[in-house]
Amino acid sequence: MAEDTGTRPAAPPAAPPVGAPGVRPWLRLGVVAALAVLALACYLLLFVRGSFEFAIERRLTTAGAMVVAAFTQGVATLLFQTVTQNRLLTPSIMGFDSVYVLAQTALVVVFGGGALAATDGPGKVLAQTLLMVAFATFLFRWLFSGRRADLHVLLLVGVALGMAFDSLSTFLQRVLSPADYDVLSVRLSGRLGTADAELLPWAVLACAVTGFVVLRRHARLDVLELGRDTAVNLGVDHRRELTLALVCVSVLVAVSTAVLGPMTFFGFLVAVLTRQVAGTHRHAVLLPMSFALGVLVLAGGQFVMEHVFYATGMLTVVLEFLGGAVFLVLLLRKGTL
Repeated sequence: MAEDTGTRPAAPPAAPPVGAPGVRPWLRLGVVAALAVLALACYLLLFVRGSFEFAIERRLTTAGAMVVAAFTQGVATLLFQTVTQNRLLTPSIMGFDSVYVLAQTALVVVFGGGALAATDGPGKVLAQTLLMVAFATFLFRWLFSGRRADLHVLLLVGVALGMAFDSLSTFLQRVLSPADYDVLSVRLSGRLGTADAELLPWAVLACAVTGFVVLRRHARLDVLELGRDTAVNLGVDHRRELTLALVCVSVLVAVSTAVLGPMTFFGFLVAVLTRQVAGTHRHAVLLPMSFALGVLVLAGGQFVMEHVFYATGMLTVVLEFLGGAVFLVLLLRKGTL
């Protein structure tokens, strides 16, 4: 008997493979991570002149500083933009850099320019880090403990305090001698090439602990980005998660500033590139992507600046300029913060 094929129902469409939407972002992350490792290898091993042992020791210190700067600045800025739900803000708006500048300026005013070099070491960096973290923690607890706990109030208070600290630092710098001011100005700029090798292991440890805490909460960060009302409706303790994220930002920015000096727009530049390259809003991809992109930008930029333009110490200046330019373009395009 012939089979009646005309009345057979059509076969159901094949179900899409589970996890298919996540394949491409993870692939992008793998490519960027591979390029970052390649850039680091090129910077460390190529165009070595003179003693290889001397050159590799110096380059390893700079590479360690790049890794610390990439993680602290990239992850901190990405976290800060997530909890504030604003992609134009950076942690520097909270006044962290201003606290560091004021502490360094006050040290020079009281003890002279030689005090900066005489007090270098893990103790001084730990004290500066604790000072900045304590400032941030006090600010968060004060503003989030009241009935009108509001992130916008927190940002406004941070801006006001940052401006006050900047004004006080400027006033104190005017009474310094030219020699002391020159010594201070060197410390108030990003210094990848002159980072202290003894401080880098402690900075890496702080990055590892903070990164572990942040990565464990990547799903809750996805919810925080949806807004307070949505997060509360989905069962997330918004205030606790927000405070914890801001404390992690404080630790990362404090470590970066104390070890490497202020870097205002580098983290913003990395955060913008991360959201453009990642192709997803999931923090499980965004957080490591920001780290990998930061390493790629710093290692690749340092390699180009040293061996193409022969301008070794200009990388941070160029990155800050580019970051500021991107910030202005996005601000003008959006029209508001």
